[in-house]
Amino acid sequence: MNHFTPVASLLGGLLIGLAATIVLAVHGKVAGISGIFGGLLQRGAGDRPFRFAFVGGLVVGGAILGIVAPSLLPSASASSPPIWLVVGAGLLVGFGTRMGGGCTSGHGVCGLSRFSRRSLVATVTFMLTGGITAFLAHRFGGAS
Repeated sequence: MNHFTPVASLLGGLLIGLAATIVLAVHGKVAGISGIFGGLLQRGAGDRPFRFAFVGGLVVGGAILGIVAPSLLPSASASSPPIWLVVGAGLLVGFGTRMGGGCTSGHGVCGLSRFSRRSLVATVTFMLTGGITAFLAHRFGGAS
């Protein structure tokens, strides 16, 4: 377990919870990334500035991390998947989050904190699907 980081994980979880609380308290919205991003693609969304700021903050935060501590970000290598596979996976995730009514951040962080049964079912489904996918990828040579 070379990458066991309980303190960093706890701090990261606290920051995610704090951010979700601020978004809910200030904007009255669940901080589900897929829902916020998806709203940028809808016509007539009156809260586009909020949505652009939220998504932009994710991008800018990642860029700043890449400058300040690039070793914390994964780097592309010869073993990285081809870009078409990454784009295809992203589109499938987007489709799934729209079909499931939210993403792991919306259901797993915000929904569970509200004791939502629907979010519990969604989060268990996300976790089981991820576990099965990781097992199959490892079993059949897709991951190490």
